[in-house]
Amino acid sequence: MIRLVTLSIIAISIVGCTAATDEPSLDHEISGDLQPWTHEKFDAGDGKFTFAVFSDLTGGERERIFEIAVAQLALLRPEFIINVGDLIDGGTEDLDKIDAQWDSFDERANRATAPIFYIGGNHDLTGSVLQGVWDDRIGPRYYQFVYKNVLFLAFDTEDNTPERTQEIFEIRKAGIEVYMNEGPEAFAETEYANLPEKVSGNLTPQQSTYFVEAIAANPGVRWTFLFMHKAPWERAEETNFAAVERALSNRPYTVFNGHIHVYEHIERFGRDYIRLATTGGEHFRTCQCR
Repeated sequence: MIRLVTLSIIAISIVGCTAATDEPSLDHEISGDLQPWTHEKFDAGDGKFTFAVFSDLTGGERERIFEIAVAQLALLRPEFIINVGDLIDGGTEDLDKIDAQWDSFDERANRATAPIFYIGGNHDLTGSVLQGVWDDRIGPRYYQFVYKNVLFLAFDTEDNTPERTQEIFEIRKAGIEVYMNEGPEAFAETEYANLPEKVSGNLTPQQSTYFVEAIAANPGVRWTFLFMHKAPWERAEETNFAAVERALSNRPYTVFNGHIHVYEHIERFGRDYIRLATTGGEHFRTCQCR
């Protein structure tokens, strides 16, 4: 059962747990010191299974929205929290500025009682410098885990070749300069505003294969949840997402994404694809999803 709390926070309750699956164990394959979540202290003592999702903070973050959301989540007491990207403003290659942005987000995120699982968006991961900071601070940009016999897939929709990654950074930088100096109408005519990757993002074949194999390795899970920033199904074959959908075709699953800053629910292959609004990011009416 999915319970919508606000357009910026969704709480999901998984019904039908058995005693065997109520153990708060996190099964994953990530080794090393860096893991893309804050901790593993799950509030799981009451026999239910609830997690929460929050969305974009960026494009002109509104003050106190995310802080209030974190306080609300403490009252909801989910077992863990996950997001759909755009956690920092990004848009720079200045390492001091990037670290300051991440320090600000981390300080506020760490006020949450439940663990927070990180997923990157275009603000977090456009360009080799931002990707390098993510790698050094957070760890893997895409990953999977099983919690209480439910499979969670965390995608990186900014997954391009190194050359294309930097090319998109430069195109985006030029587009944002137009936006800041000339406004949204001029921005709409820029190369960046019309890039196919701007809407759908991308998965490399390696990432697609990783998730296809993760799905195959977990045939008996009760549900599968997918989390990502952009919507790769808009160009499913070109983005290598079609292979993931085919792998999921015989099981129940739900998809969450962000990026556009307005809530939307669609059905695709009979499954729910849910786009969240923002948890502090710029309002949709003025947002150009930069």
